[in-house]
This record gives sequence, structure tokens and C-alpha cells, in this order.
Amino acid sequence: MNILILGGNGAIARLVSEQIINDQDAHNVNISLFLRNTKRVDDLTKLSNIDSIEGDLDNYNSIVSAMDGQDLIFDATGAAATSERTKNIIKAMHTTTIKRIISINNLGIYDEVPGEFGIWNAKMVGNHTRYGRESADLLEQSGLDETTLRLAWLTNGNDTDYELTKKGENFKGTTVSRKSVADIVFKIVKNPNYLIHESVGINRPGTDGNRPQF
Repeated sequence: MNILILGGNGAIARLVSEQIINDQDAHNVNISLFLRNTKRVDDLTKLSNIDSIEGDLDNYNSIVSAMDGQDLIFDATGAAATSERTKNIIKAMHTTTIKRIISINNLGIYDEVPGEFGIWNAKMVGNHTRYGRESADLLEQSGLDETTLRLAWLTNGNDTDYELTKKGENFKGTTVSRKSVADIVFKIVKNPNYLIHESVGINRPGTDGNRPQF
């Protein structure tokens, strides 16, 4: 399997790459890291099965070129202040006939975060909530085999303690570790049918509150 990770130098992207490389059952997985400056991932490309591609998500042609020969796309960039990048990704996937994509997004895009924390989160995320919703809707309507991961506020914890909520359910908790998010992505890599056509919230159990429980 060939995986293209968009935003290849991000913390979650790095955790996913390292988990794949360190798993004996994933020895046949090849990773391409897509980012603006490939020198930033020189430490990773020294490892087996990892290469890097220099490009810009605002440049459609560079995305199409990077997708050549890939089987799965992981957009680790998160919701940007525009949905145009999502449109570029979807268009490029249709052009290259790639079907499977995992995309990181914000919590609160469906107004699914209850209580005082939901009010606080909406204020903190601001317009990114609207752009995140637009991106999620575009993916859902794209005809691709998509999974949207709506993340609680992120920590650098060394745990993989998490629970999932589906679209239409209230979001639980306030925080989750980046390592937990990477673990979910890795599960999809190992079983591409896992969470297909779903939008799931991810949180660490027991972190409910009016503010993120770090």
C-alpha cells in the first residue's frame, strides 16, 4: 500500500509515520510525505519506506503529481481558513482515481459540542468551524471513501486512551492525545474499511468540563 500524507511534518503525521515503520505487519506500506519544505522531514526519509514530495496544497498540479501511484490519502493539515484546499484534494483524487481519504477536522462543525464547553469552543475556533463544516460536507458529497476525524483539543500525552462519537451524537470530553489520533489513522491503514463513510469525534474519556482538561 502507498500512502500520501498531506502536511507531512505535522506532529500527528510524524506519529503515524513512525507507527507504520515500527510495526512489523506494516512492512509493505510505503509513505510519501507532502509538504512545502522537504528538508524538514530529512530525519524521517532516512528510514525505510518513507520519501518526501515538495508541494503546495494551494497548487492543484502539485497535488495531482504527488497522488500518482498512491492508494490512500491522509490529510493531516486540519481545517484551514478556506475550503478551497479540500476542493483541490477532491478534484485531484477524482483525476487520479484514488478513493480512500482520511481527513482531520475541528470539533463543533455540526454544533455537536454541548454545554459551556461548546460555547467556549465555538468562540475559540471562530470561522474555522464554518470552513471545517464546508470541508466535511464536500468530502461527504464527493463520492470518495472518506473518513472525517473531529478532534478534541490536542495534548502530547503518551496514551492511546480514547473513545469515538458518531455524527449526530453529542461530542464527549474536551481533550485527546495526538498519539490517540495517530492510532486511529493507523487502524484505518491496516483496515481501509474501518470507519469508511463516517465522521467521528475523538476524545479521551473522563475529560469532560467547561474548558479543556489537559
